[in-house]
Amino acid sequence: MSVFFRTRDRPLRPGDPYPLGSNWIEDEDGVNFSLFSENAEKVELLLYSQTNQKYPKEIIEVKNRTGDLWHILVPGLRPGQLYAYKVYGPYKPALGLRFNPNKVLIDPYAKAINGNVIWNDAVFGYKIGDQNQDLSYDERDSSEYVPKSVVINPYFEWDDEDFIKRNKVPLKDTVIYEVHVKGFTKLRLDLPENIRGSYEGLASEQMISYLKDLGITTVELMPVFHFIDQRFLIDKGLTNYWGYDPINFFSPECRYSSSGCLGEQVFSFKKMVNELHNAGIEVIIDVVYNHTAEGNHLGPTLSFRGIDNIAYYMLQPDNKRYYLDFTGTGNTLNLSHPRVIQMVLDSLRYWVTDMHVDGFRFDLAAALARELYSVNMLNTFFIALQQDPIVSRVKLIAEPWDVGQGGYQVGNFPHQWAEWNGKYRDSIRRFWRGEALPYSEIANRLLGSPDIYLGNNKTPFASINYVTSHDGFTLEDLVSYNQKHNEANGFNNQDGMNENYSWNCGAEGTINDQNVIMCREKQKRNFMITLLISQGTPMILGGDELSRTQRGNNNAFCQDNEITWFDWNLDERKSKFLEFVKKMIQFYKAHPVFRRERYFQGKKLFGMPLKDVTFYTPDGKEVDEKTWNSPTQTVIFVLEGSVMDEINIYGERIADDSFLIILNANPNNVKVKFQKGKWELVVCSYLREIKPEERIVEGEKELEIEGRTALVYRRIEL
Repeated sequence: MSVFFRTRDRPLRPGDPYPLGSNWIEDEDGVNFSLFSENAEKVELLLYSQTNQKYPKEIIEVKNRTGDLWHILVPGLRPGQLYAYKVYGPYKPALGLRFNPNKVLIDPYAKAINGNVIWNDAVFGYKIGDQNQDLSYDERDSSEYVPKSVVINPYFEWDDEDFIKRNKVPLKDTVIYEVHVKGFTKLRLDLPENIRGSYEGLASEQMISYLKDLGITTVELMPVFHFIDQRFLIDKGLTNYWGYDPINFFSPECRYSSSGCLGEQVFSFKKMVNELHNAGIEVIIDVVYNHTAEGNHLGPTLSFRGIDNIAYYMLQPDNKRYYLDFTGTGNTLNLSHPRVIQMVLDSLRYWVTDMHVDGFRFDLAAALARELYSVNMLNTFFIALQQDPIVSRVKLIAEPWDVGQGGYQVGNFPHQWAEWNGKYRDSIRRFWRGEALPYSEIANRLLGSPDIYLGNNKTPFASINYVTSHDGFTLEDLVSYNQKHNEANGFNNQDGMNENYSWNCGAEGTINDQNVIMCREKQKRNFMITLLISQGTPMILGGDELSRTQRGNNNAFCQDNEITWFDWNLDERKSKFLEFVKKMIQFYKAHPVFRRERYFQGKKLFGMPLKDVTFYTPDGKEVDEKTWNSPTQTVIFVLEGSVMDEINIYGERIADDSFLIILNANPNNVKVKFQKGKWELVVCSYLREIKPEERIVEGEKELEIEGRTALVYRRIEL
């Protein structure tokens, strides 16, 4: 990729303050640079050649300033140009000011970044090991250790416009597949080796065919912002596999590009999205706007800290040397500052308009509502987002908590948002491991958690239902381990959640006991059936359908190896479970009664003699208030598909089959009296041969249900 430097007979031009970042202007034959810093005293633009990133080829003082925006147009530059900044100002940590012009800085609006940080003491603004720590001042130049920003060519020939305009998947019809770009294909031997673990690998014909065959509608990619491998991980010989330490909010991570890091990563990402869209699959990205990889007051100076620390980060009001940390990473982005809000909204719009993504999952989203120590869902950022004509129209999913006091905000996000429902995860796990929970607790989770969302004018699909996610056990490990086994992380097994609500079926870890194996396989089916008959939006952890194990590691954030990579060598046991998951997804998508836009009312509607939903005791009686509030291990209910108070896009009332669902988490057999009508077994977690008397059951008849079993019957006669 050729890069041309300006000639001396082509003078520098003032340029424009907008748009921020570096923008190649083909008609002007140059690049416009714009950088925000309200407290800087001087800004320098550093231009590098692709063959020598240790020393800049040219240093240009940015003298043009419009308000708090520093800007310049440099003629003769092309896409592929490497650049960085040095920003001058006072170094007074006690006042929150950490300017150090010896430190080379990444452009916060860079659209691509070339490579990773090389850890050296020179990337810190203070002298490592000094008695005064960060109050000292380091004069070493960090140029050779900091990756450079890249001017990109923004043009791409999209052909997914039909999908963008017409084939958006309503949230009520969405099946989310949370997946890691690298881990998904790293071990796919049928792919060319050079694209395994890359955007190109995920977009390959083989993988798209797999996703379509599985039946999911939407991939939710774990973080793809350019992120940092923290120094403490490198020192341990580990890496940041998950990617929750961004240093930029516009650049796609270049390590997932098989074609290069000089802007090729942008092209690769766009091509991946384009191919997925043309296959009818949506792309949601997991975004981290709550913090950056610069850490606390002892962290490196790589970008934001050196550009305008007091603007970009939340600092302790009484001592601005220190950061407010609601994320557990050392810092929290300051979304009370108008320019920081602008940056995040610009980033979101960029990923929608330029990169064509279909939505976002916001990591630790409660931190975005922080106003000093409080959480305010009516803060400026959320109001601005709700009014944004672009971002407000895509899928917005919150991880509705952070690690600060009052940070657990499940059910409190604005009505446009869906939320990861941690209460669903925990209650369903506890239920299937055999705990007796209040009947109402399980019933509410199955019905889309109306106790959480109904009062906030939300719909059932505001609840993103999941049993497993990247953060915790895989489904295979959930039924195979009672305790976490994170020894490989190097933290003496002290990291990760201690309470997983898991059950190993009587033996820890890998075992050849067939009774234990059969128990685990049945439990996995119980979880998958429950997930896909629950109201709300289901999310499946990528690889669960393959019985993927992390060997008991419930915090594999630093395991970029076969602990986390998908194993595509399936034995008979794993193949059978994969086929089961495919059929369950098909079943879910075929029946609108499981995908309602409105909550069940528990009433008779449209003059019909039956309620839209009714819960029962094993002896066939309707659950009364006492039972509703009492612990149970068995939940039985009927969904009446003929009594749905919903219409389709043509205004026609929707109807479906009616289903009797039996979830018996009791380890013992339970006799269940069936409701009126005739019922046909359509889904079950049994691994054995189905008995004739279990296939078709007459109403009023009693049937003995095995312990730890999920059954779904369809009414074939009333």
